[in-house]
Amino acid sequence: MLSTNNVSLTFGGQKLFEDVNIKFTPGNCYGLIGANGSGKSTFLKLLAGDIEMQKGSISIGPGERMSVLKQDQFAYDEFTVLETVLKGNEILFNIMQEKDAIYMKPDFSDADGMKAAELEAEFGEMGGWEAESEAMVLLAGLGLDVSYADRGMKDLRGSEKIKILLAQAIFGNPDILLLDEPTNHLDIKAKDWLEQFLLGFTNTVVVVSHDRHFLNKVCTMTADIDFGKITTFAGNYDFWRQSSELAQNLRNNQNKKAEDKAKELKAFISRFSANASKSKQATSRQKQLEKLELGDMPVSTRKYPYIHFEPAREAGKDILTVEGLTKTIEGKKILDNITFHVARGEKVIFLAENEMATTTLFKILAGEMEPDAGFARWGVTTTQSYFPKDNTEYFEPGKYNLIDWLRMYSEDQHEPYIRGLLGQMLFSGEDAFKKTNVLSGGERVRCMFAKMMVTHSNVLMFDGPTNHLDLESITAINEGLIRYKGNILFTSHDHEFNQTVSDRIIDLDAKPVEVNTSSYDEYLGLH
Repeated sequence: MLSTNNVSLTFGGQKLFEDVNIKFTPGNCYGLIGANGSGKSTFLKLLAGDIEMQKGSISIGPGERMSVLKQDQFAYDEFTVLETVLKGNEILFNIMQEKDAIYMKPDFSDADGMKAAELEAEFGEMGGWEAESEAMVLLAGLGLDVSYADRGMKDLRGSEKIKILLAQAIFGNPDILLLDEPTNHLDIKAKDWLEQFLLGFTNTVVVVSHDRHFLNKVCTMTADIDFGKITTFAGNYDFWRQSSELAQNLRNNQNKKAEDKAKELKAFISRFSANASKSKQATSRQKQLEKLELGDMPVSTRKYPYIHFEPAREAGKDILTVEGLTKTIEGKKILDNITFHVARGEKVIFLAENEMATTTLFKILAGEMEPDAGFARWGVTTTQSYFPKDNTEYFEPGKYNLIDWLRMYSEDQHEPYIRGLLGQMLFSGEDAFKKTNVLSGGERVRCMFAKMMVTHSNVLMFDGPTNHLDLESITAINEGLIRYKGNILFTSHDHEFNQTVSDRIIDLDAKPVEVNTSSYDEYLGLH
Protein backbone atom coordinates (compact mmCIF):
# COMPACT_ATOMS: atom_id res chain seq x y z
CA MET A 1 0.00 0.00 0.00
CA LEU A 2 1.12 3.57 -0.76
CA SER A 3 0.00 6.42 1.47
CA THR A 4 0.64 10.12 2.07
CA ASN A 5 0.45 11.96 5.37
CA ASN A 6 -0.16 15.74 5.31
CA VAL A 7 1.94 16.20 2.16
CA SER A 8 2.35 19.83 1.09
CA LEU A 9 4.34 21.44 -1.72
CA THR A 10 4.72 24.97 -3.03
CA PHE A 11 6.39 25.29 -6.43
CA GLY A 12 7.40 28.56 -8.10
CA GLY A 13 5.43 30.55 -5.55
CA GLN A 14 2.27 28.54 -6.30
CA LYS A 15 0.75 26.23 -3.69
CA LEU A 16 0.22 22.92 -5.51
CA PHE A 17 -0.81 20.67 -2.61
CA GLU A 18 -1.70 21.21 0.99
CA ASP A 19 -2.17 18.52 3.66
CA VAL A 20 -2.78 15.70 1.19
CA ASN A 21 -3.78 12.44 2.88
CA ILE A 22 -4.43 9.52 0.53
CA LYS A 23 -4.17 5.75 0.69
CA PHE A 24 -3.58 4.00 -2.64
CA THR A 25 -4.66 0.41 -2.05
CA PRO A 26 -3.79 -2.84 -3.89
CA GLY A 27 -6.19 -4.02 -6.57
CA ASN A 28 -6.98 -0.49 -7.74
CA CYS A 29 -5.79 1.64 -10.62
CA TYR A 30 -5.97 5.34 -9.75
CA GLY A 31 -6.36 7.86 -12.57
CA LEU A 32 -4.69 11.09 -11.40
CA ILE A 33 -6.49 13.99 -13.11
CA GLY A 34 -6.31 17.77 -12.96
CA ALA A 35 -6.01 20.80 -15.21
CA ASN A 36 -2.68 21.59 -16.88
CA GLY A 37 -0.34 23.04 -14.27
CA SER A 38 -2.21 21.52 -11.34
CA GLY A 39 0.77 19.32 -10.47
CA LYS A 40 -0.08 15.80 -11.68
CA SER A 41 3.44 14.92 -12.81
CA THR A 42 4.92 16.72 -9.80
CA PHE A 43 2.82 14.62 -7.46
CA LEU A 44 4.00 11.42 -9.14
CA LYS A 45 7.59 12.61 -8.67
CA LEU A 46 6.84 13.19 -4.99
CA LEU A 47 5.48 9.64 -4.67
CA ALA A 48 8.53 8.28 -6.48
CA GLY A 49 10.92 10.21 -4.22
CA ASP A 50 12.38 12.19 -7.14
CA ILE A 51 11.63 15.51 -5.45
CA GLU A 52 11.32 16.38 -1.78
CA MET A 53 8.13 17.54 -0.18
CA GLN A 54 8.20 20.56 2.09
CA LYS A 55 5.89 18.99 4.64
CA GLY A 56 4.50 15.55 5.44
CA SER A 57 5.59 12.03 4.61
CA ILE A 58 5.04 9.23 2.11
CA SER A 59 5.18 5.57 3.05
CA ILE A 60 4.87 2.19 1.37
CA GLY A 61 4.26 -1.24 2.85
CA PRO A 62 7.23 -3.15 4.33
CA GLY A 63 9.23 -4.98 1.65
CA GLU A 64 7.13 -3.55 -1.19
CA ARG A 65 8.79 -2.52 -4.46
CA MET A 66 7.83 0.63 -6.34
CA SER A 67 8.40 0.94 -10.07
CA VAL A 68 8.25 4.19 -12.07
CA LEU A 69 7.98 4.82 -15.80
CA LYS A 70 11.18 6.71 -16.63
CA GLN A 71 10.96 9.74 -18.93
CA ASP A 72 14.64 10.07 -19.92
CA GLN A 73 15.05 8.21 -23.22
CA PHE A 74 18.85 8.48 -23.09
CA ALA A 75 19.43 7.21 -19.54
CA TYR A 76 20.12 3.63 -20.65
CA ASP A 77 22.05 4.17 -23.87
CA GLU A 78 25.01 2.18 -22.51
CA PHE A 79 22.84 -0.93 -22.02
CA THR A 80 21.19 -3.46 -24.29
CA VAL A 81 17.40 -3.65 -24.59
CA LEU A 82 17.19 -6.78 -22.43
CA GLU A 83 19.43 -5.29 -19.75
CA THR A 84 17.32 -2.14 -19.69
CA VAL A 85 14.13 -4.10 -19.08
CA LEU A 86 15.75 -6.25 -16.39
CA LYS A 87 16.93 -3.11 -14.59
CA GLY A 88 13.28 -2.53 -13.80
CA ASN A 89 14.01 -4.75 -10.80
CA GLU A 90 17.34 -3.23 -9.73
CA ILE A 91 17.93 -5.72 -6.90
CA LEU A 92 17.46 -8.72 -9.17
CA PHE A 93 19.64 -7.14 -11.89
CA ASN A 94 22.45 -6.46 -9.41
CA ILE A 95 22.33 -10.08 -8.20
CA MET A 96 22.62 -11.27 -11.78
CA GLN A 97 25.61 -9.01 -12.37
CA GLU A 98 27.32 -10.03 -9.12
CA LYS A 99 26.98 -13.78 -9.59
CA ASP A 100 28.06 -13.59 -13.24
CA ALA A 101 31.15 -11.63 -12.17
CA ILE A 102 32.00 -14.32 -9.60
CA TYR A 103 31.71 -17.11 -12.19
CA MET A 104 34.01 -15.17 -14.52
CA LYS A 105 36.83 -14.99 -11.95
CA PRO A 106 39.90 -16.95 -13.08
CA ASP A 107 40.82 -17.79 -9.46
CA PHE A 108 37.41 -19.06 -8.32
CA SER A 109 37.73 -19.91 -4.58
CA ASP A 110 35.66 -21.82 -2.02
CA ALA A 111 34.51 -18.48 -0.63
CA ASP A 112 33.40 -17.48 -4.10
CA GLY A 113 31.50 -20.74 -4.37
CA MET A 114 29.65 -20.10 -1.11
CA LYS A 115 28.81 -16.54 -2.13
CA ALA A 116 27.62 -17.71 -5.54
CA ALA A 117 25.40 -20.32 -3.88
CA GLU A 118 23.83 -17.66 -1.68
CA LEU A 119 23.22 -15.44 -4.69
CA GLU A 120 21.75 -18.32 -6.70
CA ALA A 121 19.29 -19.07 -3.89
CA GLU A 122 18.24 -15.43 -3.65
CA PHE A 123 18.07 -15.24 -7.44
CA GLY A 124 15.75 -18.24 -7.57
CA GLU A 125 13.48 -16.92 -4.82
CA MET A 126 13.05 -13.69 -6.79
CA GLY A 127 12.02 -15.56 -9.94
CA GLY A 128 15.33 -14.88 -11.64
CA TRP A 129 15.24 -17.99 -13.82
CA GLU A 130 12.12 -16.71 -15.55
CA ALA A 131 13.26 -13.07 -15.69
CA GLU A 132 14.60 -13.00 -19.24
CA SER A 133 11.62 -14.86 -20.69
CA GLU A 134 9.24 -12.52 -18.82
CA ALA A 135 11.10 -9.52 -20.23
CA MET A 136 10.79 -10.89 -23.77
CA VAL A 137 7.05 -11.51 -23.30
CA LEU A 138 6.61 -7.87 -22.25
CA LEU A 139 8.59 -6.62 -25.24
CA ALA A 140 6.60 -8.83 -27.61
CA GLY A 141 3.34 -7.50 -26.20
CA LEU A 142 4.53 -3.99 -27.01
CA GLY A 143 5.42 -4.99 -30.57
CA LEU A 144 9.18 -5.59 -30.21
CA ASP A 145 10.32 -9.08 -31.24
CA VAL A 146 13.26 -11.17 -29.97
CA SER A 147 15.66 -9.50 -32.39
CA TYR A 148 15.63 -6.43 -30.14
CA ALA A 149 17.01 -8.18 -27.06
CA ASP A 150 20.72 -7.68 -27.74
CA ARG A 151 20.45 -4.36 -29.56
CA GLY A 152 21.90 -1.29 -27.89
CA MET A 153 19.44 1.30 -26.59
CA LYS A 154 21.49 4.04 -28.26
CA ASP A 155 20.68 2.58 -31.69
CA LEU A 156 16.88 2.74 -31.33
CA ARG A 157 14.27 5.30 -32.31
CA GLY A 158 12.56 7.36 -29.64
CA SER A 159 9.24 5.52 -30.00
CA GLU A 160 11.03 2.18 -29.50
CA LYS A 161 12.83 3.46 -26.41
CA ILE A 162 9.51 4.55 -24.91
CA LYS A 163 8.13 1.02 -25.27
CA ILE A 164 11.24 -0.46 -23.65
CA LEU A 165 11.05 1.94 -20.71
CA LEU A 166 7.41 0.95 -20.28
CA ALA A 167 8.40 -2.74 -20.28
CA GLN A 168 11.04 -1.87 -17.68
CA ALA A 169 8.46 -0.22 -15.43
CA ILE A 170 6.06 -3.17 -15.40
CA PHE A 171 8.75 -5.88 -15.30
CA GLY A 172 8.84 -8.16 -12.27
CA ASN A 173 5.33 -7.54 -10.93
CA PRO A 174 6.03 -4.43 -8.83
CA ASP A 175 3.86 -3.82 -5.78
CA ILE A 176 3.33 -0.17 -6.74
CA LEU A 177 3.40 1.12 -10.31
CA LEU A 178 3.59 4.82 -11.18
CA LEU A 179 2.89 5.70 -14.83
CA ASP A 180 3.11 9.21 -16.30
CA GLU A 181 1.51 9.31 -19.78
CA PRO A 182 2.24 5.64 -20.57
CA THR A 183 0.28 5.65 -23.86
CA ASN A 184 2.23 8.49 -25.47
CA HIS A 185 3.58 7.36 -28.86
CA LEU A 186 2.18 3.84 -28.47
CA ASP A 187 0.55 2.36 -31.55
CA ILE A 188 -2.96 0.92 -31.38
CA LYS A 189 -1.87 -2.68 -30.71
CA ALA A 190 0.63 -1.72 -28.00
CA LYS A 191 -1.94 0.49 -26.28
CA ASP A 192 -4.51 -2.33 -26.31
CA TRP A 193 -1.92 -4.72 -24.87
CA LEU A 194 -1.12 -2.29 -22.05
CA GLU A 195 -4.82 -1.90 -21.25
CA GLN A 196 -5.21 -5.68 -20.98
CA PHE A 197 -2.08 -5.94 -18.84
CA LEU A 198 -3.31 -3.34 -16.36
CA LEU A 199 -6.78 -4.90 -16.22
CA GLY A 200 -5.11 -8.09 -15.02
CA PHE A 201 -2.66 -6.34 -12.67
CA THR A 202 -3.57 -7.02 -9.04
CA ASN A 203 -1.30 -4.54 -7.28
CA THR A 204 -1.45 -0.72 -6.97
CA VAL A 205 -1.30 1.58 -10.01
CA VAL A 206 -1.29 5.40 -10.15
CA VAL A 207 -1.48 6.76 -13.70
CA VAL A 208 -1.53 10.18 -15.37
CA SER A 209 -2.96 10.22 -18.89
CA HIS A 210 -4.81 12.53 -21.29
CA ASP A 211 -6.33 9.52 -23.04
CA ARG A 212 -9.93 9.32 -21.80
CA HIS A 213 -10.57 5.88 -23.29
CA PHE A 214 -7.50 4.54 -21.50
CA LEU A 215 -8.56 6.08 -18.18
CA ASN A 216 -12.07 4.72 -18.56
CA LYS A 217 -10.81 1.27 -19.48
CA VAL A 218 -8.23 0.68 -16.74
CA CYS A 219 -9.07 2.95 -13.80
CA THR A 220 -11.18 1.82 -10.86
CA MET A 221 -10.62 5.05 -8.88
CA THR A 222 -10.11 8.70 -9.79
CA ALA A 223 -7.80 11.02 -7.83
CA ASP A 224 -8.71 14.62 -8.63
CA ILE A 225 -6.27 17.50 -8.07
CA ASP A 226 -8.26 20.67 -7.48
CA PHE A 227 -8.35 23.51 -4.93
CA GLY A 228 -4.83 22.49 -3.85
CA LYS A 229 -6.26 19.20 -2.61
CA ILE A 230 -6.34 15.66 -3.97
CA THR A 231 -9.62 13.82 -3.52
CA THR A 232 -10.32 10.22 -4.51
CA PHE A 233 -13.60 8.97 -5.97
CA ALA A 234 -14.78 5.49 -6.87
CA GLY A 235 -15.07 4.97 -10.61
CA ASN A 236 -13.33 5.93 -13.83
CA TYR A 237 -12.93 9.30 -15.58
CA ASP A 238 -16.38 9.31 -17.22
CA PHE A 239 -18.05 8.62 -13.90
CA TRP A 240 -16.06 11.39 -12.23
CA ARG A 241 -16.95 13.91 -14.95
CA GLN A 242 -20.63 13.04 -15.20
CA SER A 243 -21.12 12.93 -11.44
CA SER A 244 -19.25 16.24 -11.08
CA GLU A 245 -21.53 17.90 -13.65
CA LEU A 246 -24.62 16.39 -12.08
CA ALA A 247 -23.62 17.49 -8.58
CA GLN A 248 -22.94 21.02 -9.79
CA ASN A 249 -26.30 21.22 -11.57
CA LEU A 250 -28.11 19.97 -8.50
CA ARG A 251 -26.36 22.48 -6.27
CA ASN A 252 -27.20 25.31 -8.66
CA ASN A 253 -30.90 24.45 -8.64
CA GLN A 254 -32.00 25.77 -5.28
CA ASN A 255 -35.71 25.06 -5.93
CA LYS A 256 -35.31 21.30 -5.84
CA LYS A 257 -35.99 19.53 -2.62
CA ALA A 258 -33.12 17.68 -1.00
CA GLU A 259 -34.82 14.32 -1.39
CA ASP A 260 -35.30 14.93 -5.12
CA LYS A 261 -31.61 15.68 -5.45
CA ALA A 262 -30.66 12.54 -3.59
CA LYS A 263 -33.04 10.45 -5.68
CA GLU A 264 -31.58 11.70 -8.96
CA LEU A 265 -28.04 11.17 -7.76
CA LYS A 266 -28.75 7.66 -6.52
CA ALA A 267 -30.46 6.76 -9.80
CA PHE A 268 -27.38 7.87 -11.68
CA ILE A 269 -25.12 5.88 -9.38
CA SER A 270 -27.33 2.83 -9.79
CA ARG A 271 -27.05 3.00 -13.57
CA PHE A 272 -23.28 3.30 -13.31
CA SER A 273 -23.05 0.33 -10.97
CA ALA A 274 -25.05 -1.80 -13.37
CA ASN A 275 -22.79 -0.90 -16.27
CA ALA A 276 -19.71 -1.78 -14.26
CA SER A 277 -21.05 -5.13 -13.05
CA LYS A 278 -18.53 -7.13 -15.05
CA SER A 279 -15.54 -5.29 -13.61
CA LYS A 280 -13.22 -7.22 -11.32
CA GLN A 281 -13.83 -4.57 -8.64
CA ALA A 282 -17.62 -4.49 -9.16
CA THR A 283 -18.66 -5.55 -5.67
CA SER A 284 -16.44 -3.17 -3.72
CA ARG A 285 -17.10 -0.31 -6.13
CA GLN A 286 -20.86 -0.73 -5.86
CA LYS A 287 -20.66 -0.57 -2.07
CA GLN A 288 -18.67 2.65 -2.27
CA LEU A 289 -21.07 4.19 -4.77
CA GLU A 290 -24.09 3.35 -2.67
CA LYS A 291 -22.57 5.26 0.24
CA LEU A 292 -21.95 8.42 -1.77
CA GLU A 293 -23.93 11.49 -0.79
CA LEU A 294 -24.36 14.76 -2.64
CA GLY A 295 -21.75 16.43 -0.46
CA ASP A 296 -19.22 13.79 -1.48
CA MET A 297 -19.50 14.52 -5.18
CA PRO A 298 -16.79 16.62 -6.82
CA VAL A 299 -17.19 20.26 -7.76
CA SER A 300 -14.40 21.49 -9.98
CA THR A 301 -12.83 24.87 -10.65
CA ARG A 302 -11.82 23.68 -14.13
CA LYS A 303 -12.73 25.74 -17.17
CA TYR A 304 -13.69 24.21 -20.50
CA PRO A 305 -13.15 26.16 -23.72
CA TYR A 306 -16.21 26.48 -25.92
CA ILE A 307 -15.39 25.27 -29.42
CA HIS A 308 -18.03 25.73 -32.07
CA PHE A 309 -17.45 25.58 -35.83
CA GLU A 310 -20.21 27.04 -37.97
CA PRO A 311 -19.88 26.77 -41.78
CA ALA A 312 -20.91 29.89 -43.69
CA ARG A 313 -22.65 27.75 -46.31
CA GLU A 314 -23.40 24.12 -46.95
CA ALA A 315 -21.13 22.33 -49.41
CA GLY A 316 -22.47 20.62 -52.52
CA LYS A 317 -22.34 16.89 -53.20
CA ASP A 318 -18.82 16.99 -54.64
CA ILE A 319 -16.38 17.35 -51.71
CA LEU A 320 -13.02 15.73 -52.51
CA THR A 321 -11.63 13.37 -55.13
CA VAL A 322 -8.11 11.93 -54.79
CA GLU A 323 -6.66 9.86 -57.65
CA GLY A 324 -3.30 8.09 -57.76
CA LEU A 325 -1.66 10.41 -55.25
CA THR A 326 2.04 9.55 -54.89
CA LYS A 327 4.81 11.30 -52.97
CA THR A 328 8.45 10.44 -52.23
CA ILE A 329 10.41 12.34 -49.57
CA GLU A 330 14.19 11.94 -49.15
CA GLY A 331 14.18 8.82 -51.29
CA LYS A 332 11.38 7.12 -49.34
CA LYS A 333 7.92 6.64 -50.86
CA ILE A 334 5.46 8.06 -48.33
CA LEU A 335 2.26 7.94 -50.40
CA ASP A 336 1.83 5.28 -53.07
CA ASN A 337 -1.01 5.57 -55.56
CA ILE A 338 -3.59 6.78 -53.03
CA THR A 339 -7.16 6.95 -54.36
CA PHE A 340 -10.39 7.75 -52.48
CA HIS A 341 -13.49 9.95 -52.55
CA VAL A 342 -15.15 11.96 -49.77
CA ALA A 343 -18.88 12.63 -49.90
CA ARG A 344 -20.84 15.48 -48.32
CA GLY A 345 -21.14 15.38 -44.55
CA GLU A 346 -18.59 12.61 -43.96
CA LYS A 347 -16.24 12.76 -40.99
CA VAL A 348 -13.22 10.71 -41.99
CA ILE A 349 -10.33 9.46 -39.89
CA PHE A 350 -7.14 8.57 -41.76
CA LEU A 351 -4.99 5.73 -40.41
CA ALA A 352 -1.37 4.91 -41.25
CA GLU A 353 1.41 3.21 -39.30
CA ASN A 354 3.81 5.91 -40.47
CA GLU A 355 2.44 9.27 -39.29
CA MET A 356 4.39 11.02 -42.04
CA ALA A 357 1.92 9.52 -44.51
CA THR A 358 -1.10 11.27 -43.01
CA THR A 359 0.82 14.51 -42.46
CA THR A 360 2.05 14.50 -46.07
CA LEU A 361 -1.46 13.81 -47.36
CA PHE A 362 -2.91 16.68 -45.35
CA LYS A 363 -0.18 19.07 -46.56
CA ILE A 364 -1.00 18.16 -50.16
CA LEU A 365 -4.74 18.62 -49.54
CA ALA A 366 -4.02 21.99 -47.92
CA GLY A 367 -1.94 23.11 -50.89
CA GLU A 368 1.30 23.27 -48.90
CA MET A 369 2.97 20.47 -50.86
CA GLU A 370 2.79 19.16 -54.42
CA PRO A 371 2.42 15.42 -55.19
CA ASP A 372 4.86 13.62 -57.49
CA ALA A 373 1.94 12.02 -59.33
CA GLY A 374 -1.86 11.96 -59.19
CA PHE A 375 -4.12 14.76 -58.03
CA ALA A 376 -6.44 15.96 -55.27
CA ARG A 377 -9.47 17.97 -56.42
CA TRP A 378 -11.79 19.86 -54.09
CA GLY A 379 -15.41 20.51 -54.96
CA VAL A 380 -16.09 24.08 -56.12
CA THR A 381 -18.47 24.75 -53.20
CA THR A 382 -15.98 23.70 -50.52
CA THR A 383 -13.93 25.97 -48.27
CA GLN A 384 -11.17 24.35 -46.24
CA SER A 385 -9.54 25.15 -42.91
CA TYR A 386 -6.39 23.27 -41.88
CA PHE A 387 -4.92 22.40 -38.48
CA PRO A 388 -1.28 21.30 -39.03
CA LYS A 389 0.68 19.01 -36.73
CA ASP A 390 3.41 21.66 -36.43
CA ASN A 391 1.95 25.16 -35.93
CA THR A 392 5.23 26.94 -35.07
CA GLU A 393 5.25 29.20 -38.13
CA TYR A 394 1.93 30.77 -37.13
CA PHE A 395 3.26 32.13 -33.83
CA GLU A 396 6.75 33.49 -34.54
CA PRO A 397 8.41 35.94 -34.21
CA GLY A 398 5.83 37.14 -31.70
CA LYS A 399 5.23 40.69 -32.90
CA TYR A 400 1.47 40.32 -32.42
CA ASN A 401 -0.72 40.06 -29.34
CA LEU A 402 -3.57 37.56 -29.54
CA ILE A 403 -6.18 40.15 -30.52
CA ASP A 404 -4.16 41.40 -33.48
CA TRP A 405 -3.11 37.86 -34.39
CA LEU A 406 -6.67 36.53 -34.61
CA ARG A 407 -7.85 39.69 -36.39
CA MET A 408 -5.54 38.81 -39.32
CA TYR A 409 -7.70 35.77 -40.10
CA SER A 410 -11.16 37.18 -39.39
CA GLU A 411 -13.57 38.98 -41.72
CA ASP A 412 -15.19 40.60 -38.69
CA GLN A 413 -12.50 43.00 -37.45
CA HIS A 414 -14.40 44.40 -34.48
CA GLU A 415 -12.57 43.95 -31.19
CA PRO A 416 -15.60 42.76 -29.16
CA TYR A 417 -16.06 39.89 -31.64
CA ILE A 418 -12.36 38.96 -31.54
CA ARG A 419 -12.18 39.19 -27.75
CA GLY A 420 -15.35 37.13 -27.47
CA LEU A 421 -13.78 34.28 -29.45
CA LEU A 422 -10.57 34.51 -27.43
CA GLY A 423 -12.65 34.38 -24.25
CA GLN A 424 -14.26 31.17 -25.49
CA MET A 425 -10.70 29.81 -25.81
CA LEU A 426 -10.01 30.88 -22.16
CA PHE A 427 -8.00 33.98 -23.09
CA SER A 428 -9.96 36.59 -21.17
CA GLY A 429 -8.93 39.95 -19.75
CA GLU A 430 -5.21 40.68 -19.98
CA ASP A 431 -4.53 37.23 -21.44
CA ALA A 432 -5.84 38.53 -24.77
CA PHE A 433 -2.74 40.76 -24.96
CA LYS A 434 -0.26 37.90 -24.64
CA LYS A 435 2.42 37.83 -27.32
CA THR A 436 2.15 34.86 -29.64
CA ASN A 437 5.74 33.67 -29.03
CA VAL A 438 5.23 33.08 -25.29
CA LEU A 439 2.28 30.69 -25.59
CA SER A 440 2.43 27.10 -24.33
CA GLY A 441 1.73 24.20 -26.66
CA GLY A 442 -1.85 23.88 -25.41
CA GLU A 443 -2.47 27.64 -25.74
CA ARG A 444 -1.24 27.56 -29.33
CA VAL A 445 -3.64 24.76 -30.15
CA ARG A 446 -6.57 26.71 -28.70
CA CYS A 447 -5.54 29.73 -30.77
CA MET A 448 -5.50 27.56 -33.89
CA PHE A 449 -9.04 26.43 -33.08
CA ALA A 450 -10.09 30.08 -32.83
CA LYS A 451 -8.41 30.79 -36.18
CA MET A 452 -10.39 27.95 -37.77
CA MET A 453 -13.64 29.13 -36.16
CA VAL A 454 -13.43 32.61 -37.74
CA THR A 455 -13.08 31.15 -41.26
CA HIS A 456 -16.53 29.47 -41.15
CA SER A 457 -15.28 26.73 -43.52
CA ASN A 458 -17.41 23.75 -44.53
CA VAL A 459 -14.43 21.36 -44.55
CA LEU A 460 -12.11 21.04 -41.53
CA MET A 461 -8.77 19.18 -41.65
CA PHE A 462 -7.05 18.24 -38.39
CA ASP A 463 -3.62 16.60 -38.14
CA GLY A 464 -3.48 15.58 -34.46
CA PRO A 465 -5.88 18.10 -32.83
CA THR A 466 -5.64 16.57 -29.34
CA ASN A 467 -1.85 16.83 -29.02
CA HIS A 468 -0.68 19.15 -26.18
CA LEU A 469 -4.19 19.50 -24.75
CA ASP A 470 -5.51 18.82 -21.25
CA LEU A 471 -8.56 16.65 -20.71
CA GLU A 472 -10.90 19.64 -20.59
CA SER A 473 -9.77 20.98 -23.97
CA ILE A 474 -9.82 17.49 -25.51
CA THR A 475 -13.40 17.10 -24.33
CA ALA A 476 -14.32 20.51 -25.76
CA ILE A 477 -12.88 19.90 -29.24
CA ASN A 478 -14.39 16.41 -29.23
CA GLU A 479 -17.87 17.76 -28.51
CA GLY A 480 -17.40 20.65 -30.95
CA LEU A 481 -16.63 18.29 -33.83
CA ILE A 482 -19.53 15.99 -32.96
CA ARG A 483 -21.83 19.02 -33.33
CA TYR A 484 -20.21 20.26 -36.56
CA LYS A 485 -22.42 19.86 -39.67
CA GLY A 486 -19.73 20.01 -42.36
CA ASN A 487 -16.99 17.59 -43.47
CA ILE A 488 -14.05 16.65 -41.24
CA LEU A 489 -10.83 14.94 -42.29
CA PHE A 490 -8.61 14.10 -39.34
CA THR A 491 -6.03 11.91 -37.65
CA SER A 492 -5.68 11.43 -33.89
CA HIS A 493 -4.28 9.08 -31.23
CA ASP A 494 -7.25 9.67 -28.92
CA HIS A 495 -9.41 6.54 -28.99
CA GLU A 496 -12.63 8.13 -27.74
CA PHE A 497 -12.19 11.07 -30.10
CA ASN A 498 -11.80 8.68 -33.04
CA GLN A 499 -14.78 6.58 -32.01
CA THR A 500 -17.20 9.46 -31.42
CA VAL A 501 -16.25 11.79 -34.30
CA SER A 502 -15.56 9.53 -37.29
CA ASP A 503 -18.20 7.86 -39.46
CA ARG A 504 -15.72 6.65 -42.09
CA ILE A 505 -12.21 5.19 -41.88
CA ILE A 506 -9.60 5.40 -44.62
CA ASP A 507 -6.56 3.14 -44.12
CA LEU A 508 -3.67 4.47 -46.19
CA ASP A 509 -1.57 1.34 -45.55
CA ALA A 510 -4.04 -1.00 -47.25
CA LYS A 511 -3.45 -1.88 -50.92
CA PRO A 512 -5.65 -0.61 -52.44
CA VAL A 513 -6.61 2.04 -49.90
CA GLU A 514 -9.35 0.65 -47.67
CA VAL A 515 -12.45 2.75 -47.05
CA ASN A 516 -14.56 1.45 -44.19
CA THR A 517 -17.89 2.71 -42.84
CA SER A 518 -17.81 0.78 -39.56
CA SER A 519 -17.15 2.48 -36.24
CA TYR A 520 -13.58 2.90 -35.04
CA ASP A 521 -14.06 0.22 -32.37
CA GLU A 522 -15.53 -2.20 -34.90
CA TYR A 523 -12.67 -1.52 -37.29
CA LEU A 524 -10.07 -2.28 -34.61
CA GLY A 525 -11.92 -5.51 -33.83
CA LEU A 526 -11.67 -6.56 -37.48
CA HIS A 527 -7.96 -5.79 -37.67
